[in-house]
Amino acid sequence: MTAPFFAPQRFDSPEAALARVREIYDAGVAHLRDALRRYVAGEDAVGRVRAHYPFVRVETDTVARADSRLAYGFVAGPGTFETTLTRPDVFGNYYAEQFRLLVENHGVTLTVGTSHAPIPVHFAFPEHAHVEAELDAARLTRMRDLFDLPDLASMDDGIANGTHEPRPGEPDPLALFTAPRVDYSLHRLRHYTGTAPGHFQNFVLFTNYQFYVDEFVRLGRQLMSMPASGQAGGDGYVAFVEPGDRVHARTGPLPAAAPPIVDTGAGLPGAAVADEEPSDAAAGEQRPARLPQMPAYHLVREDGSGITMINIGVGPANAKTITDHVAVLRPHAWIMLGHCAGLHASQRLGDYVLAHGYVREDHVLDEELPLWVPVPALAEIQVALQDAVADVTQLSGWELKRIMRTGTVASTDNRNWELLPHHGPTRRFSQSRAIALDMESATIAANGFRFRVPYGTLLCVSDKPLHGEIKLPGMANRFYRASVDQHLRIGMRAIEQLRRQGATRLHSRKLRSFAEVAFQ
Repeated sequence: MTAPFFAPQRFDSPEAALARVREIYDAGVAHLRDALRRYVAGEDAVGRVRAHYPFVRVETDTVARADSRLAYGFVAGPGTFETTLTRPDVFGNYYAEQFRLLVENHGVTLTVGTSHAPIPVHFAFPEHAHVEAELDAARLTRMRDLFDLPDLASMDDGIANGTHEPRPGEPDPLALFTAPRVDYSLHRLRHYTGTAPGHFQNFVLFTNYQFYVDEFVRLGRQLMSMPASGQAGGDGYVAFVEPGDRVHARTGPLPAAAPPIVDTGAGLPGAAVADEEPSDAAAGEQRPARLPQMPAYHLVREDGSGITMINIGVGPANAKTITDHVAVLRPHAWIMLGHCAGLHASQRLGDYVLAHGYVREDHVLDEELPLWVPVPALAEIQVALQDAVADVTQLSGWELKRIMRTGTVASTDNRNWELLPHHGPTRRFSQSRAIALDMESATIAANGFRFRVPYGTLLCVSDKPLHGEIKLPGMANRFYRASVDQHLRIGMRAIEQLRRQGATRLHSRKLRSFAEVAFQ
């Protein structure tokens, strides 16, 4: 009852190595799906049903002679390095690039084979499928004896946190995340955002207000109504995807590569689709029964370099949760766009704050990333954001400085920090030279640092509680709607500039540890 075993084999060609990865993974998933189909139909398996992830291994006895300007694509030194792999349908292009860099930078072969890490049966099905939906209580209990279920012990973030220590004779890690950890996050992403992982793009905008999402949806639908060819379609976007995997294709002929195909798992016993989407006759389209906790929207480009926007809601817990999972997709950058409290008397409502440092009073990452670890500003992101503000506002020099301040942003886990004794937080914020306060930005930046994802923050001042200008419902609504359009266009303009730079220049050496993994 075990899936076919593929003995380790060396490959000179990255393409051939990837083809073997696909073969091993597809065989394992097919084996698990077939076994579960028969089990749900009433057949009892004889013995344990099992399939294993593919692995890739690199062995080198020399120090890398890679270009010193690069931040990834090479191992730290002589030794054996290995990682398990999953979902080549989602990560195929990513794996191909990482394989190519390893072969070019080290002049070695890649070893690919069947690993010892079992594929949990839940991870063999689409992210929105309930594999146990048709099982009664007795057979559900029996399922644990026959199939491998997700094991949290194999999914910790020790590699990313710098605490992982290989056992004697065990290879060093080749990537930040093992295959089970990636699969776990892919399923969590579907749950939290309401869209399949295959739709996510390489540039991510996080926001803490629905107004930004409303404007992003308006813009996305507008772009899809324009022709795909000619000047109007020169932005390269081919589809706009909303929660429930509602794909709005570009008007007119699409490029050769269509938007991602979502595996619905239809027709598979035990793979009931969650959150069915009833038809909304008035709207003339399929709508999800309810919005997920942190809905995601995707402006899709053919090469995956489009924009994903996620409304993370309020608070550092949400910010950590979603970035923990988005990180496995290895985006080229993520940027926080939202509103904040201005802390200086000279600031005005509507002014921008470009964060170049963070006071971390969010507390959600204190164990994984101690407070003594600095979270530096990344020049590439900072320049792109500043240039985008100048471009969209048509201001420069002293006039640009009037509407945008660069400085420290404080993030707190206390939404009502204003009600604390005045000498407490106010004194700390003054000592830190903070110019703005919110609840999410430091968390998003710190998790970007932790997971080696380039990060940045551009906030808009919406209130000044230390100076008597607090948010009131009517005032807030008018302010948000007036400021959101410009702020969103600035964020998207910054991404356009980052996209032109390319991933090689964007991923910063500031994020490398002493013995960094090769996969970026």
